[in-house]
Amino acid sequence: MVRILPAIIDLILVIGFAVIGRASHSEGLSLVGIAQTGWPFFAACIVGWIVVSLLDDSGYGPRAALVIWLVTVLAGMGLRISAGATAELPFVMVATAILFSAFFGWRLVARLIRDRSGATT
Repeated sequence: MVRILPAIIDLILVIGFAVIGRASHSEGLSLVGIAQTGWPFFAACIVGWIVVSLLDDSGYGPRAALVIWLVTVLAGMGLRISAGATAELPFVMVATAILFSAFFGWRLVARLIRDRSGATT
């Protein structure tokens, strides 16, 4: 049950990735459009979380971020291509960088906050 919060955060970030991507390309921000863009990465992120759970990882550390990032990018691109969408190199590079920043970034901030609050008590 401890893993639910970090999993929710990651999944929200994947949805944010889809929203920002559609907005930056002036595509519609309808629920259907966001779902069409985001589902491969959302599904892949869930698979990443299954792997993290099998590793008995809490989901808060860099190992979890690495596993979730790699599975989300690789499986997400694979699902996207399998569904008939494109995965041009610039898209792959941007998606890889954004998801890396998202998955590692919030964990870094959480750790800094935790370490800082632990130092003052």
